[in-house]
Formats: sequence, structure tokens, C-alpha cells
Amino acid sequence: MRLSIHREGWPAIGIFAGLNALLFIFAGPFGWVGVPVTVWCIWFFRDPERATPAGEGLVISPADGKVLPFAVAPPPPELGMGDTPLTRISIFMNVFNVHVNRNPCDGTVIALTYRPGRFFNASFDKASEHNERMAAHIRTPGPDGRVIDLAVVQIAGLVARRIKCDLVEGQQVSRGQRYGIIRFGSRLDVYLPQGIAPLVVEGQHVIAGETQLADLMAGGAATKGQAS
Repeated sequence: MRLSIHREGWPAIGIFAGLNALLFIFAGPFGWVGVPVTVWCIWFFRDPERATPAGEGLVISPADGKVLPFAVAPPPPELGMGDTPLTRISIFMNVFNVHVNRNPCDGTVIALTYRPGRFFNASFDKASEHNERMAAHIRTPGPDGRVIDLAVVQIAGLVARRIKCDLVEGQQVSRGQRYGIIRFGSRLDVYLPQGIAPLVVEGQHVIAGETQLADLMAGGAATKGQAS
């Protein structure tokens, strides 16, 4: 069984493996103490394939992890999407989750903004407002030929110190396509358009590229709390 590793992981894996080798050289058998840490580093940067569901208007999870309590809040002001409060789905990634991020929907990248900040525990609600983040405004096709705007935000956490985003403004993206990674523990926020209800529940474990967060074609008919 082949273990695929994200390209961002190789420098970190090289450092961990090199330090582990030095430990063997200078500490002999005590080098085995570092082996589990090196193995964990390799496992952290795994990049498995995912089966993204087909269907118009689906918003899928951009990250593996646990759904935190829902919030109603304006999207990041730097995106220029207005100050109307929207439903925010936050996904917390612990250090054992896959950290490769995937596009939540088909569409066009309208804006990208990076904002430096603090490094509170990513499971705290205040992390969405105060932590370092990379926010993306994506415009996606909606019902009746209309377009719908949503935001997806990569947020650094207590341990994470690097956000990698491969998106560029004007880029056409596909649902489930890889677009970045955060190391080593963090969260992603998805701001749904008005009238769109979540299809997940608080506390649910979601899978990047597979779990459906919302159905833009269903509009207000979607039932909050319905799991995919």
C-alpha cells in the first residue's frame, strides 16, 4: 500500500530524520526514542486520494477534522464581502488529522488575503478573529444561472506556524482539488451564503474532499443537522 506524501512535507521529514540519525550517532540505542517522532512526521504529511461527490452546488469539507459549534459572523473584512453575518462552519484539525486542504466548491477565486495574527488554540472561537490566516473569496455557480459567493479561511493554531496556499486570484478551481496545507494543527472556516443551512452537525468528523457541508441548490430547504 503506497503512502503518498505532500511535497511540503519533505523538508520537515528530512530535518526530523536527520536529527534522529544524529541521535543514533551520538546517543547509540537512545536514538530509538526519536523514531516514533520521525514516523509521526511522515504520517502527518500523508496525502491520500479522495472520492469527491458529484452534483451541482455541493460544498464539501476543505479539511479533515471535527466540526466545532456553528457561529453566525461576518466573513473576514479584508475579503470585501460585506459585514452581513453568515453561517460559519469551523473545522478543527488536530495533529493526527490529514492537513492537506481542498477546494470546497467549483468556481473562481475572486480575492485572496493574508493577515498576520496571534496563535491561539485553533479550537477556540476567538481564533477565527485573532489568529494568523489566509482567506479566499470564491464565486461559484448557483441556481437559475446566478452566482454565489462564499469564503474559506485557513487559520493557524497554537502549534501551526506555516500556512501554505497555492491559489491565485482569477484562478478557476474544482471541488475537491488540493489547494494548500497547514502545519502542525489548525482550523478552516467556511462561510456559507445567506439562506444555506449546514448538512453537518457539531462534533461530527468530516473528511476533506468527501463530506458534504452544504447544498447551494437546496437553499433554505436544506435541513440543519443532516449528515452526509
